[in-house]
Amino acid sequence: MANLITSFKYICLSLLIYAHSMYVMAQWPRGGSTRFYDFKVQTMSVTKLCNTKEIVTINKMFPGPVVYAQEDDRVIIKVTNEMPHNATIHWHGVRQMLSCWSDGPSYITQCPIQAGQTFTYEFTLVQQKGTLLWHAHVSWLRATVHGAIVIYPKAGVPYPFKYPYEEHTIILGEYWMRDVVQLEQAVVASGGGPPPADAFTINGHPGPNYNCSNNDVYKIDVVPGKTYLLRIISAALNMENFFAIANHKLTIVEADGEYTKPFTTDRVMLGPGQTLNVLVTADQKIGRYSMGMGPYMSARNIPFQNITSVAYFQYWGAIPNSVALPAPLPSFNDNLAVKTVMDGLKSLNPINVPKEIDTNLFITIGLNVQECRSENPQQNCQGANGGVMAASMNNISFIRPKISVLQAYYKKINGYYTDDFPGVPLQFYDFVNGAPNTPPNNTQSVNGTRIKVLEYGARVQVILQDTGTVSTENHPIHLHGYSFYVVGYGTGNYNPQTAHFNLVDPPYMNVIGVPVGGWAAIRFTADNPGVWFMHCHLEIHLSWGLSTVFIVKNGQGALETLPHPPADLPRC
Repeated sequence: MANLITSFKYICLSLLIYAHSMYVMAQWPRGGSTRFYDFKVQTMSVTKLCNTKEIVTINKMFPGPVVYAQEDDRVIIKVTNEMPHNATIHWHGVRQMLSCWSDGPSYITQCPIQAGQTFTYEFTLVQQKGTLLWHAHVSWLRATVHGAIVIYPKAGVPYPFKYPYEEHTIILGEYWMRDVVQLEQAVVASGGGPPPADAFTINGHPGPNYNCSNNDVYKIDVVPGKTYLLRIISAALNMENFFAIANHKLTIVEADGEYTKPFTTDRVMLGPGQTLNVLVTADQKIGRYSMGMGPYMSARNIPFQNITSVAYFQYWGAIPNSVALPAPLPSFNDNLAVKTVMDGLKSLNPINVPKEIDTNLFITIGLNVQECRSENPQQNCQGANGGVMAASMNNISFIRPKISVLQAYYKKINGYYTDDFPGVPLQFYDFVNGAPNTPPNNTQSVNGTRIKVLEYGARVQVILQDTGTVSTENHPIHLHGYSFYVVGYGTGNYNPQTAHFNLVDPPYMNVIGVPVGGWAAIRFTADNPGVWFMHCHLEIHLSWGLSTVFIVKNGQGALETLPHPPADLPRC
């Protein structure tokens, strides 16, 4: 009898396990492969712009190695820090379903990987394909620690556009001759703004417009009549950039890893963190054509690099070293050129956009000037009118805690953050035109580690409103752990009575450039439990505090619950 009962219990347990596994399989796609990568944070010596220096890289590659995968694959990346600097890697655009511990931003989801330490990132690319990027998410190391993530469709699944003859990855970047960790420390200590980059780069190459760079140029050799897919990624630090190819049209077919309706344009603009896949047909006469990367600067009175970085789109049969036709880039402050491209971005198919909203948030974004409290104002108060520069969301400048927010939340450790980030501005006024603008009087923000808690499954709408407290500016806002529908945007102050929303085929993105002196509306469903960073992707604004954190609570059952931390999670 005892054996019969034992057998019965075993059968019941087996059925429960089987039923649970079927339930998991029904809702959780299982990838066909597991991809393993080994990243080592190392220095390498490079010579650029007549100057030799050591830069921080992954595996002594600049840009870093490409992470290749297919939709629904499991990706495991072991990162070993062989540098004296702290390091983390963020897998930008990866939605990290139930893998928040592997998201990567320092002091948000993990403590940094310290010198000599190792941490293994693991995540599944659930229903994701397209072009994303990975980059360092500590200090300004992203300047040289970055690379592409290329996720192909499942085997046998075609692209929804003409299959290209070849694919090429184009990474737009900025290069400094100074050590970028020391540069960030010096800029923050000064209270002022950062110096311009010494060069723009295309796949790490400045191109012939810069000193000592005639041979430091990237080139794509193309066959006449063939169509090429360019995976364009912005890994720039503090600039947004235009990109164009002389005499060639760019047809956008994907933005931020999501297919779009084909949209043809002469040029595109990318903010840091944004990706675009474009088709280019080699349909011009045989020759050498410039691929140009130039500045888009929407803020007032800000110094910036204005020398175009050039690469070559060179036809087979072209005369070697022939003069390249220049790429026609817009002027540095051409806001209409930016809007024209954004207007053309639509999801490939109609979308089931959340119509009813559970959580409505209105968040102002912009710069601040704090009063000088230093005993050495000439050294530490170089901001506007002798103040200290800052940045904020809803006038709160985010301060990173001493341990990660995720660790404090998961272990219920008090004292490291408060859950009182306001859902609306602390004060309403004419955000764009009537903001107090006599810094540092009435232009100060409040410092704090203040976060917003979201219920699992909540349908969320966020209105992001640019402000003119110091200067209006286009801000590339990135949300970790999610993509979102960009349902609307416009100039001026947001007005719900006149705002036009696209609830049929809005683009599905992970970075939205909030228009200069304008607003953007995004929607998403909070279905991924964890701690998720939202911030401006201009690195100087992040250093100044233009960020906040969403905590998405657990739902019901294992598939809606944040798992326990990995055993090798770095300690502070």
